Amino acid sequence: MSLYNQERLQTIMLLQNYLLRAAQKYPDKEVLIHGDHRVTYATLRAAAMSVAGWLLAKELEPGFRGALLTDDPFEYLAGYFGILLAGGVVVGLNTQTSVKALRYTLEDSGAEALLVNRKFSRYLEAGLPAIPSVRALAMSGAADTSKKGSLPPYDSLTGILDRKEVLSEQDLPFRQSCDLAQIIYTSGTTGSPKGVMLRHANLAANTSSIIEYLQLSGTDRVMAVLPFFYSYGNSVMLTHIAAGGSLVVNQSFLYPNVILQQMVEHRVTGFSGVPSTYALLLNRSAISKYSFPDLRYITQAGAAMSPAMAKKLKSIFPGVKIYIMYGQTEASARLSYLDPQELETRPGSIGKAIPGVTLSLRDQNGRFVPAGQTGEIVARGGNIMAGYWQRPGETAAVLRKEGLWTGDLARQDKDGFFYIVSRKSDIIKSGSHRIGPKEIEDTLAVHPAVHEVAVVGVPDEILDERIRACVVLKEDAKCSEKELIRLCRRELPAYKVPQEILFFKELPKTATGKIKKAPLKNT
Repeated sequence: MSLYNQERLQTIMLLQNYLLRAAQKYPDKEVLIHGDHRVTYATLRAAAMSVAGWLLAKELEPGFRGALLTDDPFEYLAGYFGILLAGGVVVGLNTQTSVKALRYTLEDSGAEALLVNRKFSRYLEAGLPAIPSVRALAMSGAADTSKKGSLPPYDSLTGILDRKEVLSEQDLPFRQSCDLAQIIYTSGTTGSPKGVMLRHANLAANTSSIIEYLQLSGTDRVMAVLPFFYSYGNSVMLTHIAAGGSLVVNQSFLYPNVILQQMVEHRVTGFSGVPSTYALLLNRSAISKYSFPDLRYITQAGAAMSPAMAKKLKSIFPGVKIYIMYGQTEASARLSYLDPQELETRPGSIGKAIPGVTLSLRDQNGRFVPAGQTGEIVARGGNIMAGYWQRPGETAAVLRKEGLWTGDLARQDKDGFFYIVSRKSDIIKSGSHRIGPKEIEDTLAVHPAVHEVAVVGVPDEILDERIRACVVLKEDAKCSEKELIRLCRRELPAYKVPQEILFFKELPKTATGKIKKAPLKNT
């Protein structure tokens, strides 16, 4: 790590300082461009301070969990930094939610404050009254101080963001770099979402490293298409605000040509996406008709990108640096990257460890695996999580003396470059989501006609993996695919609904009766 970034890491260990320092240095620079909406650093700082003032007035203890449920980027950014400024821990909520999923996350995190966009109020009306931990509620639009209806009284988030809160940095609670900054929920193999605890120091270490290898500066403008509640989107947000750059936000991919036009109009210098993002751009847009003279780099993570897709990107973006990256939420996002100069000579590689991180391959006993052989990736570095929220057993299983055991199997070549071989778990990577199959299996098993079910991910050109449910019906029972899909749509968030349901007479099993999922992926 360069001396510059070592000093930067020491002086900007609290994430809220990224915004405070950028606003001091670039008060009139646009930090956010969203449609016709333009927000300067000074405006965002004022809005975040207003959120902090509102939260401090609620007399919440430092370390409180503040949840965000909004797809409005200004609301999200102001809420994110406002919670941090007030001494809280940010819990970004997936906007593709359900009453059940929202209730679980709020209860599990013990969220005491909730900032929400009004379009999601329908989920709150059914789920929030049963969650006593939420003491401070703000919703966009007008305030409601009555006690009628299913929601408790709430303040106007719009009003909070618009007011000029008179706060100075001396009014803010004291926090340390070792304190928690954020809990990001991700699904495990059991399907039960786990909260990844990230300290200020974890996210700051990762942010500093990414800024270094991407060579980000205040002149950079990134096209932010990934949701900020997602760890990859979170790192895009933090790195560009830390560097004093700008976020051009369009997180709807319904019209990819609109995004391409915005990249040209706003002179975007960077673009970040998952493989399904690039599949859509390459196959369902007019990207070949555009030129991007200001584009400096693109990054890819979230799932493995095929060498064929990387080669096609290279032809579409001549002269643009293409970074193939690998990471996990448990590592504050990033663990490795492939130097763009190695893209053609190391097809399929995820590169080497990012600055400040050490990666090794180990067998199940913790012994190092030699080059050319397969082992599990184990990571050490300042970016590694504090653990899983209120899950000491699961934390101990992955945070061992050797470091973070990622659950991903890989090999190294003689020059030290890593290549993913397979996933150790059954996690389904669909678009930008990580989906545990058990919750879907449990939902389908409730149907009276279902005898047995197994859910797997199968390759998909757009999504990376689509969800396939393999179902065995009870003897003489009848049930259609549409009926089961309707059940899933009623009980699950949209991104967890299977794209296909196949019916079987029986599922393949091991001698001990365990379902063998590998054959189901090839059916």
